[in-house]
This record gives sequence, structure tokens and C-alpha cells, in this order.
Amino acid sequence: MIIAIDGPAASGKGTLGKRLAHHYGYRHLDTGVIYRAVAYALMESGHDLRDEAAAVQAALELDPEKFGNPALKTQAAGEGASIVSAIPRVREVLLNFQRQFAADPPGAVLDGRDIGTVICPDADVKIFVVADPRVRARRRTMEARARGEQADEAAVLADIIQRDERDKNRPIAPLKPAADAYLLDNSQLDIEGGVRAAIDIIEAVRAGRSRG
Repeated sequence: MIIAIDGPAASGKGTLGKRLAHHYGYRHLDTGVIYRAVAYALMESGHDLRDEAAAVQAALELDPEKFGNPALKTQAAGEGASIVSAIPRVREVLLNFQRQFAADPPGAVLDGRDIGTVICPDADVKIFVVADPRVRARRRTMEARARGEQADEAAVLADIIQRDERDKNRPIAPLKPAADAYLLDNSQLDIEGGVRAAIDIIEAVRAGRSRG
């Protein structure tokens, strides 16, 4: 089974993806980390984030063993990911990697912005996670401060709104729910509540297919 989790920045899709993968015994891929890793490689090497040739080369040289680098969780890496992910050739390079991950047994949960629409359009279950921008900014600020980083909630909110617009309006794989995706608004849900809601969706889909 392939479960696709999409949604905007700080909507909680990453945490949800991890929890669902653990619940079902599947593998998990936070596809945003891939783009964060490309952005981080460019920043580390001193290249401009919009340098297409350098970004493609960084994508080709990605090492999955380094996806756990704490630096990939920083706000700078997140902002950079939104920029490099809009480069069509970078997306092409990383497309096969993501699809192969999804296809390998025993099953996979992938979260990102175009999983249900582009990466895995035939995913068994598609969930589009949303949350009020102010709620997302508060969560992202708290996460950053918990890591010991300085974070201004107003600045984080402005960045989230800007990233939403950029992600929705990019010409390649814009952020939008798949036609057959289930909407999950977790603005008022804690982590456990969001996980329960997602499991309910998945089990309803599985039950419907078993009856069919």
C-alpha cells in the first residue's frame, strides 16, 4: 500500500507521515528533506539557490545517509527547499528516486507537496493536510525554539504565507490536493487527534475496497 500525504509548510504532514508509517509497519519518506538536502548542499558550497546547473548536480549527488542531518531542519534549509523545488530539472532528477521508494515492499508513506498529484498519482490513499497559517506559524516557532534557535513568530508567519503562494503558483507540480484526496484540517487537532483522523480515513478506504 502507498499512502500519500500532501500539504503546505508546517501543516503537520511530516509528523503524521512518520506516525502512520510506524502504525502500519511501512517505510516513510519525508520528500521535503530531499529538497532541503539539495538546498543545503548549494548553501554549503556557496552557490546561488537558483543556479540550475549546481542544483541539478547537487540532486544527482544526494546521499540518503545524510538525510538525518539536523541542519536540514532549519528555517534557512526550508526556505531554500521551496526555491530549488521550483526548478524543473531538479524535480526530474528526484522523481525516480521517490517513485522507487514508494514501490518497494512492504509499503510506504510519503509526505510532501505533490505526492498524490505527481509522484504517486495511483497511491492507495491520498490525504491533503491543511491548517490555519497562524497555527502553523505558532507550531514552527515553537519547534525552532525547542531546538535552541531564535524565531520570531511574525516573521515565521510571513515566510509561511510567502511559501504557500510560491508553492501554489509554481509552474511545475504546484501545491494542490489531488481530485481524489481526503482533506484533513488539523488546525484544532493535536498530534494524536490528527493521527486518529488519518487512520480513520485509511481504514475507511481499505474497508470500501474489501467490500468491492
